[in-house]
Amino acid sequence: MGAEVFVTCGVVLVLFVLHQMWWTNEQARAQAVEQVRDLEREWGRSPGSAGAAGSAVSPESGGSSESGGLPESSGDSVGESAGVGTSVGPGGGSSGGGSSDGGSSAAYAVLRIPRLGLTVPVADGVGKRSVLDRGFVGHYPGTAGPGRAGNFALAGHRNTHGEPFRYVNRLRKGDVIDVRTRSGSYTYRVDLVLPQTSPRDVGVIAPVPRSLFKRSYGYDDPGSYLTLTTCTPEFTSTYRLIVWAKLVPGGPRATA
Repeated sequence: MGAEVFVTCGVVLVLFVLHQMWWTNEQARAQAVEQVRDLEREWGRSPGSAGAAGSAVSPESGGSSESGGLPESSGDSVGESAGVGTSVGPGGGSSGGGSSDGGSSAAYAVLRIPRLGLTVPVADGVGKRSVLDRGFVGHYPGTAGPGRAGNFALAGHRNTHGEPFRYVNRLRKGDVIDVRTRSGSYTYRVDLVLPQTSPRDVGVIAPVPRSLFKRSYGYDDPGSYLTLTTCTPEFTSTYRLIVWAKLVPGGPRATA
């Protein structure tokens, strides 16, 4: 009898791990691919028009802010949510992001990282259920919009649920990151990587980003920054991995 219970528990555990590691990825990636296709089809019909598709705020001018720490990203095979924590806007009050868990399911931009072969939709907010668990990348409310002065800060899962930021640790200085919206495209170049910091390190998504825990990492001067945040080490949510990039001068390229 004891052996049967042990075997049954083992089978249940294996099925659960398969669900987390395989099925959630399949579902989320399918949703993400469909969302990118829908966005680009919509932009093809309405080239050059301003605004964000389906979003409660205009993401290119920045979202609303919420208090909190760096969001958790869904990160391990037993269901720990990985990525970077809750939506945080330095100096901001709380407000809704379009859903009860801090985000809007409507994507408004497409993020491309050629080195990683990554193409993924970006939605407003960093809610797990409404944004991150769908395989999207989430835009921290209260941070700048694409191409704008300040810090365009994003969160994504490292493991499970599409894991778009699984390999961001491979990014190096000079790597290109492209962000396309309805009104144009913006190019950033990777400048600095912070391998590990606390989930409470909200300084990394400040308008002029600088780690509150590792003061040698960050910037002193205003600019147009892009920040990618996710969990580290893999399959845990103990720390956060940060990648910073700077906008390439020249303004947005018109979308075809």
